[in-house]
Amino acid sequence: MKNGIQTAHHSLRAHEVVLLLEADAFRGLKVDEIAGRRQAYGLNVLPRSARSGILRATGRQFNNPLVYVLIAAAIVTLVLGEFVDTSVILGVVIVNVVIGLIQEVRAEAALEALRSLVATRSVVLRGGQRMEVASEYLVPGDLVLLEAGDKVPADIRLVRASGLRVDESALTGESEAVSKDEVVLPLTTPVADRRNMLYGGTLVTTGNGSGIVVAIAGETELGAIQRLMGAVTPAPTPLTNKLASFSMRLTVAILALAALAFIIGVVRGQHPAGMFTAAVALAVGAIPEGLPAAVSVTLAIGVRRMARRRAVVRRLPVVETLGSTTVICSDKTGTFTENQMTVTALRTPSCHYEVTGTGYGPAGAIAAPSPVQPAVPAAAGDAALRWCLVAGAVCNDSAVFQEDGQWHVRGDPTEAAMIVVSGKGGVDIQRFISCNPRQGTLPFTHERQYMASFHKDAASETGSLLLVKGSLERVLELSSSHMGSDGSSMPLDGRTISQAAEELAGRGLRILATAMKRLPGAPEIDATTPLEGLVFTGFQAMYDPPRAAAAGAVRSCRDAGIAVKMITGDHLGTAIAIAEAVGLDSVTTPKRALAGTDLEGMGEEELAAAADKASVFARVSPELKLRLIDALQNKGHVVAMTGDGVNDAPALRQANVGIAMGRSGTEVAKEASDIVLTDDNFATIEAAVEEGRNVFDNLVKFITWTLPTNMGEGLVILVAIVLGSTLPILPTQILWINMTTAVALGLMLAFEPKEPGLMSRPPRDPGQSLLTWTLMLRILLVSVLLVGGTWWIFEFETTHGSTLVEARTSAVNLFVMVELFYLFSCRSLTRSVWKLPLFSNHWLVVGVVIQAAGQAALTYLPSMNDVFHTAPLSWEAWLRILGVALLASLVVALDKHFRGNII
Repeated sequence: MKNGIQTAHHSLRAHEVVLLLEADAFRGLKVDEIAGRRQAYGLNVLPRSARSGILRATGRQFNNPLVYVLIAAAIVTLVLGEFVDTSVILGVVIVNVVIGLIQEVRAEAALEALRSLVATRSVVLRGGQRMEVASEYLVPGDLVLLEAGDKVPADIRLVRASGLRVDESALTGESEAVSKDEVVLPLTTPVADRRNMLYGGTLVTTGNGSGIVVAIAGETELGAIQRLMGAVTPAPTPLTNKLASFSMRLTVAILALAALAFIIGVVRGQHPAGMFTAAVALAVGAIPEGLPAAVSVTLAIGVRRMARRRAVVRRLPVVETLGSTTVICSDKTGTFTENQMTVTALRTPSCHYEVTGTGYGPAGAIAAPSPVQPAVPAAAGDAALRWCLVAGAVCNDSAVFQEDGQWHVRGDPTEAAMIVVSGKGGVDIQRFISCNPRQGTLPFTHERQYMASFHKDAASETGSLLLVKGSLERVLELSSSHMGSDGSSMPLDGRTISQAAEELAGRGLRILATAMKRLPGAPEIDATTPLEGLVFTGFQAMYDPPRAAAAGAVRSCRDAGIAVKMITGDHLGTAIAIAEAVGLDSVTTPKRALAGTDLEGMGEEELAAAADKASVFARVSPELKLRLIDALQNKGHVVAMTGDGVNDAPALRQANVGIAMGRSGTEVAKEASDIVLTDDNFATIEAAVEEGRNVFDNLVKFITWTLPTNMGEGLVILVAIVLGSTLPILPTQILWINMTTAVALGLMLAFEPKEPGLMSRPPRDPGQSLLTWTLMLRILLVSVLLVGGTWWIFEFETTHGSTLVEARTSAVNLFVMVELFYLFSCRSLTRSVWKLPLFSNHWLVVGVVIQAAGQAALTYLPSMNDVFHTAPLSWEAWLRILGVALLASLVVALDKHFRGNII
């Protein structure tokens, strides 16, 4: 370890930590010690990751078979003297390189966001003097003073704490603020349960305390997460893998075909130079120059559609990856749930109430669920209910406020929920406080298990009012009676109250009890004196409610064959309750819900089996999240991972698709992700998966449409060489076909709407090739139709009085017309063209009109005739062209009817 400081400080007594670090728990380090320690330990900033040079990073972008094909196409077109075409292809190469470099910069930005997370200013004691310093200048042994609202600047062992609660959700995934104290803990205590430690990047919500800095910079828990992130290499997307494999196979096939044509021509006695030119022409025809543009356009359209559905895509290829997803690993808080603690039930000693409305907004009411009991929309009808609401809202240090149309919380979310429900019950908190001003408090501590606030009693000139909220067991222990609905004191029925609480706790709700007591004189506020003789007023049951759309989205994912798993840092009981609410598979059966402690001792094979079988993983550390994702990927799954905290960042980078929360997510999580959800809603993930599947469908449609053209052009030239015949189509005419049809026709398939039943299909096999055998048979069929039709019309025209130029013009137009008719068939790979609404994709109609105009110009404009060696055609020739195109279309329709789905 760099600084030589051992990390098990939670297992040492506070004075042992002070001695170990040669610190002072009362006056802090001496000022003259600081420089030496800073020199020894460095600044409190996370280290920068090693960056490769721009040349090496650029070189990595060329290491891709698709780029090899593009460069080969550029060389071929350069040899043919088609300089414009060469420039276009090289432009595509440059764009690909730039995009790759941008992704590397974004990966480094994730680490930079992590480095800035602890950048703040801190209050310290040095030489007995209180001073404020930048967090980067803290050193091990510094005595840091913290209070509500402060960001923790380093890893700190507490020496004193008073009502201290810390929001550690960004680091551990714990949904509630954690109480902190100075107690010594066992060595094996996990990070999420170390209540005597504060960790850099977390936030103090209530109380105050002081502690000794025990780790800075890279030695902190944030530093450990940074090392995890730096070690993770983002998995290549299935589309990248498929295109790489496809491009390699295509390259080999094109080179083999060109070499075969060259050899056959030379063997037949043709001049080698002429045969080389013909072989190059064959290669030009066979290379699908429009494929990179089609991929980019299709993905870009998917990005736009996802943005409309509240999913912002940061890396284009992951649009398609979502469509390949077989497992979604989701965080709980804010994704499955609203991330807003909400009181859903209230119990007084004599009555129980249900609460409507969710979140921190005021909408909702309190009402008795049974007609036997009084329907009480406000607290005025039940004194116990009113005092339960008052105690929860007034014995409280948090606040709820509205800003820019949104409700926000300052302080503890649990306390905020109690403020909100008091408003639903008609309690005017501000009026109560103005009439009964606070005189003092006893803050919540782990040992005390309650918070107490003392107020001047408006009902008595000299008396005081004591309000208490805390754990049910502790408040019942301090109570000697309970309040009836009429305000009278009655014998305490602790057993009945506890049974009601156990039933709600079993549903995953958190229980907080309330009590009150009128004091005869001025309060004696003594933190060491326990309270007694309280009047129990009831308890409030709350939780972070599941999102309304989450259950439906989980069901849709299951119907689509996608497994959904919850991976959270929260407690197992809470996780199971939410998992059941949203419909995760059989979470209550054995081995379906596991805690981090269950996973830590597992070997790789055992962990992989558990990852595949279980649906819920709770109290999971960043390292375990990473292992779980890796285990699922090793079993062949394509994994999408959601998260919002710093602790999620390594797993977000490791996953095939990292999905961050846009509202509640940290900048670290967003920078490490591929997609950001602007509404933090699991249902948006399901919508994004649907869009991803549509993107892949449209890519397959384009490939199914374009490859027969390229294969057909190559075969036409090969047949001419084998037969020793005149070329039916010239190289310049091949370039015209490739360039115009790819843009005007093929790209329009990227705008095709989603097909019915898209989310009822199982996920594609991640190992399945982009070109299946059934798809290749379709491509081969259309290629044969193109070659046969081209040669027939070329021979027919030349033997029936047409000139060579006219025959070639007919062949070119036949090629385009067959492609145009075939385009309509490719709008769906399963359904008949007659079952597809013509104007559901109006861009396709626009493209057909543009292509038709282009063919008319090619055929009848003198200038085009000169450049492309074409000539005007008679109407009889057009009838023959359209007849062959229609016949080819009918053959494809029959093939689709008998062979069905080829996806």
